Amino acid sequence: MADFDNKFTNNGFKTRFGVKRDDWETPESLIAPLRAEFKFTLDVCATTETTKCERFFTKEMDGLKQPWSGVCWMNPPFGEQGKWVKKAYEESKKGTTVVCLLPSRTNTGWWHDIAMKGEVRFIRGRPIFKGAQHGLPQPLAIVIFRAACLSTPNTALCNTPAT
Repeated sequence: MADFDNKFTNNGFKTRFGVKRDDWETPESLIAPLRAEFKFTLDVCATTETTKCERFFTKEMDGLKQPWSGVCWMNPPFGEQGKWVKKAYEESKKGTTVVCLLPSRTNTGWWHDIAMKGEVRFIRGRPIFKGAQHGLPQPLAIVIFRAACLSTPNTALCNTPAT
């Protein structure tokens, strides 16, 4: 990931996005419509301060080592998306629906090999995460791995080829 710790200014405006932490809380404007649509039951990458569900896994619990169930929300630590998106896809094959907030890194292997197996919704603009001064300087997407797609492949719904 690029080093954004250096301060850059453009006519007196701060133009950097600090990356000293990887647990930025999802903006309410982004999560609210998804919460209404999916009715999340488990937040797989959370802290007690940032969780979006009553049930959640903290860093200490290590969601990568836990079984997932129900309808999961996933806003993984930035820089570790590949292993999290792989886990999300694997859990969807076991009957769990997983809704992921991911950077649109369409030039990576994990994006082409795994993320594109889900339903992809690109996010317009640069949402400002709670506690940040600026929007993230990269495109974001919601990637949805639906459990229903396993039993009834529907290319319009799942974004995956029928087998």
